[in-house]
Amino acid sequence: MMNEDQVKEIIQRWRNTQEDDLKPEDYQQFKTLGCASLSEGESQQLLKFIQDEKNQVIVKSMGCVILAPLLNEVVKKAKGLDQYQAAITHLTRTCRPNELLDCMLEIIEGIDPGAISETILALLPHLQSVLLRLDEGKAACVGSTLSALQKQLSRLPVPYTEQQEEADEYGLCRCSAALTVFTEPFVEEVKRTDGNCAATAEDEELKIELLKFCMRSLREPLLEAELKHDRRSPLWLFAVEIMVTLSAIKEPLPELLFFSSLRENILMDNNQFKEARACLAYLLFVQLITIDNFPAVFSHVFILQCNMEYISHLLSSKKESHLLKGLALFTKSLERVQDNSLPVSLLDLKSFYSVTQNLRRVLTDCPIQHLRESGLQVFQVFINKLDAEAKHKFFRCMLKTSNHAGIESYIIKNIRNQFELSMKVRKTRESRHSLHFFSLHVKCTTTLLQWGNANEWFLGTEFISLMTLVLCLPQGAQTDLLSSMDKVMESLNLLRYVLIRDEELRTNEDVWEELCRIKEEYLKMLRVCISISRAYYSSELKALREDQKLKAKEARDAARPTKLVKSITVRKEKVSNMSPEVQHQVLQSALVTFDLMESLIVRIEEITEEKQNKLN
Repeated sequence: MMNEDQVKEIIQRWRNTQEDDLKPEDYQQFKTLGCASLSEGESQQLLKFIQDEKNQVIVKSMGCVILAPLLNEVVKKAKGLDQYQAAITHLTRTCRPNELLDCMLEIIEGIDPGAISETILALLPHLQSVLLRLDEGKAACVGSTLSALQKQLSRLPVPYTEQQEEADEYGLCRCSAALTVFTEPFVEEVKRTDGNCAATAEDEELKIELLKFCMRSLREPLLEAELKHDRRSPLWLFAVEIMVTLSAIKEPLPELLFFSSLRENILMDNNQFKEARACLAYLLFVQLITIDNFPAVFSHVFILQCNMEYISHLLSSKKESHLLKGLALFTKSLERVQDNSLPVSLLDLKSFYSVTQNLRRVLTDCPIQHLRESGLQVFQVFINKLDAEAKHKFFRCMLKTSNHAGIESYIIKNIRNQFELSMKVRKTRESRHSLHFFSLHVKCTTTLLQWGNANEWFLGTEFISLMTLVLCLPQGAQTDLLSSMDKVMESLNLLRYVLIRDEELRTNEDVWEELCRIKEEYLKMLRVCISISRAYYSSELKALREDQKLKAKEARDAARPTKLVKSITVRKEKVSNMSPEVQHQVLQSALVTFDLMESLIVRIEEITEEKQNKLN
């Protein structure tokens, strides 16, 4: 430990030494003396030394080495905080900016994981001052600084609920707000030079670095956050600032969203860039942030088509925040598209196929109920927007690929709706010669005329291709009716409905004969299937009742080691895993369902006989 005289002697030697003659040992000694002052709480004495006019050459040469220790004291909110802040401010004005920046980037790189937000909040104002002092290479330095800051902030958890944002336990919200303030002077520089003939390559580079910052911010934290316009949360305000910044630096949003090939190579890898643009599309089209700056020349169908890439990417995720944004973006992209207008050619696009398959997975596999409910709503909206031919193709695709009785039953309900509507369209057209009818129903007729050749797809020959998929038991007599009951019941209801309103189909003899053939084969196979299933479930129910009487699980396992109930699955849960009471309810419900199916079959046969008698 040096005494006061030794310290004075060292300081005097430094004053008399040229900067080029300073050695590494001098830098280390300067740092040691500075740290000693901090550890002893002599903040006032250290500040006095740093501000002393006689020591400015020393401070300019070696002051950077005590920046990190000073910042640590600020982060710890140690006694003498004002003196430490004043000392750092003096260093940022006195030391060489390039050296200061290197030192600050080193601090950011080695930041304590437990003090990320505190360190960044303490450092940002001084970092801004240093960058503004730079004359050359400012754009690259701004870019590397923003990248380093965002890399550290990406380690912080993103608050999702309103309570988490208000608490801001890890400081991400405060840091995001501080970053907005940090970038303001650089955004102003770009605004001043934009469109100016004297703008340099350096100005363009600064614009690109700010664009990179915005895109990284869109991807993280904004893509992960819950953003609602009715709740002006800190991250919502940050989202607004990012969108405003994009407008301020005159970055065309259509180019970013729809024609991005010119930009993606200089921004980030393709997957990250897609995520950033997906969030951008969500903020623009769902939350309507800066929507007034978006050109109105693009058609709603074109915007939908371009957004499908982002919707597909979001719906392929398992994160709730991504799925919410994907469903909302899909809904908003469809809203302004006219009903019954999307052509069948769009279904051949990879993005449209991917969206529908990802949406199907949300409906069948997502464990979050409100997401499944939202998914079903947008699923129906999408169906409503397809024209007749596209609906027909989509229904066939889903019946072939969904492998889920619930989805198939929903599709069959829609087929029934289209069949009914097609009949109304035909009757409307046949009645149009009546001026009185036309005057009463002009609006309705105009809407129905948009259907074009709807009858061809849901009343004619093409309707049979749908009914072939509807009236089908893929596993034949071995079909598990308990798992398939949604589809089977809806199929029987559709068949009953079609037979009751058979006038239109009977006008085409080939169509009617083919439908009758499919019907007969289906009902015959279904009766066999019901008979086998009823016997199977009745035996299981009987065995279960006997087991309950025995009240001894060991005896049951020994008596029936290959118990069939173990192979039954309901809603992805094995019946054998259920309590005996629930097993009993499931088996009893299955038998009731078989009775309902059989009663529908009987009713269908009665309708067929009644119709035939009338014809005879």
